[in-house]
This record gives sequence, structure tokens and C-alpha cells, in this order.
Amino acid sequence: MNRTAEKVLAIISAVLTVIGIILSFVSLAFFNYLKSDPMIRTEIEAELLMDATLTPADVDMFYSISNFIGGFIWLIIIGLLISLILIIIGLVNIWSNKNPKLAGTLFIIAGLTGGILNLTSILLYIAGILCITKKPPTPRETQFVDEQYDGTMRPL
Repeated sequence: MNRTAEKVLAIISAVLTVIGIILSFVSLAFFNYLKSDPMIRTEIEAELLMDATLTPADVDMFYSISNFIGGFIWLIIIGLLISLILIIIGLVNIWSNKNPKLAGTLFIIAGLTGGILNLTSILLYIAGILCITKKPPTPRETQFVDEQYDGTMRPL
């Protein structure tokens, strides 16, 4: 059975997932650079303390939130890596039409781990549903042939 649509959707999703992983690592590196540079840190503290309504406790809360954001970016990276691994395993299963139901299930799980509603996950949902619901064509019914009439159909 031809599974070109599923393969194309899964490959596009894998490429978009790799791009997302790269961008997440870049944003994490930039975020960590901003957090660790003492000059930028003192400027942020000075700007925050200029506001009369903010206290030093609020500034500390700001830094704890920034630590949480760094951890959240790591969570996104781990989810994208799991999604990429599942996409690759699904592609291997569907490439030679070995187990399309397993590949469809893996694509749907990869869509959930890569993000609930984004372009990559929607493409994976479509590929997964196609893998699960697409059935091989049924062979045509064979016609009964009577040997008495030289391989042609017998008259009624």
C-alpha cells in the first residue's frame, strides 16, 4: 500500500521538530547568558529598584521566576526530543509498511509530547489518523471459471 502522504507529513513534522529543538537551545543559551552576566543583572536590578512600588523581595521573586522559565525551556526541549524519537520510530515502522497502526499511534503520541496545538502536532495527528484508518485495498472477487469452456465463464 502506498503511504506517501503519511511519510511526507511525518518528515515535515520531523524537520519542524528539529528546528524547534535548535531554536529552544538558542533561546535557552541566550536566556542563561542574560541571567549570568553581572553587568546585565545589575542593570535589571537597578531598573526594578527604581520603581517605588517594588521591594527587594519582589526583585528576588523576579529572579526565581526567571529560574522557573529556564526550567520550563528545558521541559520543552525534553518534550521535543521525545517527540522526535517517536517520529523517527514511526517513520521506520511505516517506511516498509511493516506496522502502520503502531506508526499511527506513535505519531499521535509524538504530537502530544511535541505540543498540543501547533503546526507540527497537527501534521502528526493527520499522519497518525491516516495510518490507523487507511485500509489496504480489498482484492476483487475471483470469478469462477469452468474448465469445460476453455477458461471462459460458463453460460447460465
